[in-house]
Amino acid sequence: MTKCWEERGCDEEMMAECLHHTDFHDRCPTKCAFANACPRPTHEVTTDPALLFDPAIDRSQVIKETCLYCTFFLENGPRL
Repeated sequence: MTKCWEERGCDEEMMAECLHHTDFHDRCPTKCAFANACPRPTHEVTTDPALLFDPAIDRSQVIKETCLYCTFFLENGPRL
């Protein structure tokens, strides 16, 4: 089952033309309209410093930078 932090939010054609990343494995930047507009009801930007700086979270698994600030990912994402 694919997790939301593993999905880019754009189709293959858009990924092929994307100027934001030079490598398929680069993260979508927060300035990308498709990555930043997460439609999921679970998406919520956190303001909790304990979550933001938790060293046990495996941040290397996210495909979009916006997930790095999402409460759902920070609480439910992979751990080191």
